[in-house]
Amino acid sequence: MKIDIDLAYYNQILKDKSPEEIIDWALKLSEKKIVTTSFGKYSAVLLSTFSKKDPDINVIWCDTGFNLSETYAHAAYLQNRFNLNLNTYVPKQTRAYVEHRLGFPSVEEPTHEEFTEIVKLEPFRRALKEQSPDIWFTNIRVRKTEYRNSKDILSLSKDGILKVSPFYYWSDEELDELLEKNHLPKNTNYFDPVKALENRECGIHLQ
Repeated sequence: MKIDIDLAYYNQILKDKSPEEIIDWALKLSEKKIVTTSFGKYSAVLLSTFSKKDPDINVIWCDTGFNLSETYAHAAYLQNRFNLNLNTYVPKQTRAYVEHRLGFPSVEEPTHEEFTEIVKLEPFRRALKEQSPDIWFTNIRVRKTEYRNSKDILSLSKDGILKVSPFYYWSDEELDELLEKNHLPKNTNYFDPVKALENRECGIHLQ
């Protein structure tokens, strides 16, 4: 079911609301919702918020198999602390097989597109097909990439899924303060092999 709302109107209304108020508003729109995470730098912010607002929500993690050990430790910690309803999607090919075929291509190499498809995009499309959400909660924020600057608190995916980004206008400094206040961890060593650079998209949010 496509949620038919006036995005421009509600983005204006929600801009002055807290992330908790935004989440409360969006949760009333449909029972079919997911929250995605990469267990990246500020993942504890959104996941800790949902542990209070909707602890049973399906948390979607597309694990490329190429994460650093710090990210796996961070994921295990948050899973244990918040008892996440975690749904992990992994590539159909093993890391060893992918590395045998493609190596570990940089973003400049022609094989990087195929690498991205195998380890990130196909698992994510599979997740969306299985979960079939009307609402997709994300932690994208303005000022992170050119693409994300063009979005807002509310936006639509290519398939018409309503994407809700409660912390869209928050700065790194504000998120750091929230982490410290709530004794939440920060995954400072996060690295996405698909995204590679902080000002690039990994591809999921282009879906």
